[in-house]
Amino acid sequence: MENIAARLYSAAQVRELDRRAIEDCGIPGYTLMRRAALAAWRAAQACWPRLTAVTVLCGPGNNGGDGYELARLALADGCTVQVLECEDLPRRGDALTARAGWLAVGAVQRWSAASAEALLAVDLIVDALYGIGLSRAPEGETADAIAAANAAQANGVAVLALDIPSGLIADTGHAPGVTINADLTVTFIAQKIGLLTGQGPAFAGRVELATLDAPERVHDGQTPIAQRIDAADLHRWLPRRSRSSHKGDHGHVLLIGGDHGMLGAILLAGRAALRAGAGLVTIATRAAHAPLLAAAQPDLMVRAVESSEMLARLIARADVIAVGPGLGTDDWSRTMFDLAIAAALPMVVDADALNLLAQQSPPLRRDDWLLTPHPGEAGRLLGCSTSTVQQDRMAAVQALQARYGGAVVLKGAGSLIADGEVLRLCPYGNPGMGVGGMGDVLTGISAAFLAQGLPLGTAAAAAVTVHARAGDVVAAASGERGLIASDVVAALRAQVNP
Repeated sequence: MENIAARLYSAAQVRELDRRAIEDCGIPGYTLMRRAALAAWRAAQACWPRLTAVTVLCGPGNNGGDGYELARLALADGCTVQVLECEDLPRRGDALTARAGWLAVGAVQRWSAASAEALLAVDLIVDALYGIGLSRAPEGETADAIAAANAAQANGVAVLALDIPSGLIADTGHAPGVTINADLTVTFIAQKIGLLTGQGPAFAGRVELATLDAPERVHDGQTPIAQRIDAADLHRWLPRRSRSSHKGDHGHVLLIGGDHGMLGAILLAGRAALRAGAGLVTIATRAAHAPLLAAAQPDLMVRAVESSEMLARLIARADVIAVGPGLGTDDWSRTMFDLAIAAALPMVVDADALNLLAQQSPPLRRDDWLLTPHPGEAGRLLGCSTSTVQQDRMAAVQALQARYGGAVVLKGAGSLIADGEVLRLCPYGNPGMGVGGMGDVLTGISAAFLAQGLPLGTAAAAAVTVHARAGDVVAAASGERGLIASDVVAALRAQVNP
């Protein structure tokens, strides 16, 4: 059976799954609430075994109801428990039942200015303020409570979020205002995509899924909005090679770029293509750079290209083109770009080539290319701001794919891959990879996988996964700060031989 945790859903879909569990499977809503509280409390105890003092921040909805139930469990296990209520109180339903259950054994307090200092004296703060229904920035005393919880977390107090950190939008991973900084988020029924992309990873901390024993049939006919990539997929995408294979079987990549002053970008892309398994890698670059690149990496075939005729000859011998690393935007760059785009070969388009593509009117569209923009480049391609892209990354990557065709990787935390069939999310990678040259490495890997015959969407997903996993290996060994693109290239070989 497919891993349920790999299926990513919208808030509306999760509400439908919850409804099916209650109405179609006969599980009372209050039973699901109690299961949620128990799963979250057990996860907290596993993460922090010596909890003695717990404060639960409760809102008026079912998320608050989960909090009241967790408070009862913590009290029963010998903890000192404080429940702080914000804004309106539950008026009906399971949340009201849960509050009554807590009042039978404990007391509640209204959030006040004095509450903030009290948060500094506990072991664990439980965020049960807002669930997946939030679509705006928190306001009033709830915003004050979130800010105080974050201040306590910065001073070493652990924070557990129930279902989703309050303030984070479940469908997009956008945080329009103050948002809980959770160390651990226990999410219920099914995975919400917003926890894993955009600002979600920064606020959610470690994410654990508790399905609440909802039967598998609640998922019948409910297509997830995305699939989370599993590194185990690499075994299927990158199988062992035939013992009789040769370099011609592994593809010939032509990399175009490296304008004056930007030799490093095309060198990183070339090295990455080699380490990702391309049989042959040719670099078409400025004449001044050719001898330097050949000396830096003799495995590369480097050609000085200063005319259309010279590039056309190289294109005729290639299987895949990658254009963009260090390409620039001058006359030479535009000539190289125009020839690459006109070629009838699968290609990867990145960096300056994306900026040149954004200037084309009407937009060019192809079914055999892979675009790999970061949010700024995505905004230029769509004619909108970077912040607009980041507010709804799913909508942005799907709009890019619809406009330009082929496959699109929207880079960033929780990179997204759209190919017109399935939206995939990569959960790997780390902040240390936020340095120059990382995109050039991804370009080289992507081109190498296309050259080895992987279908477009699979090549994109495999490249993003290998790239991110290599970065994680380096970070785990030596830390995130100071990680550079060359470190990732050095770690690729182990990742492409799963």
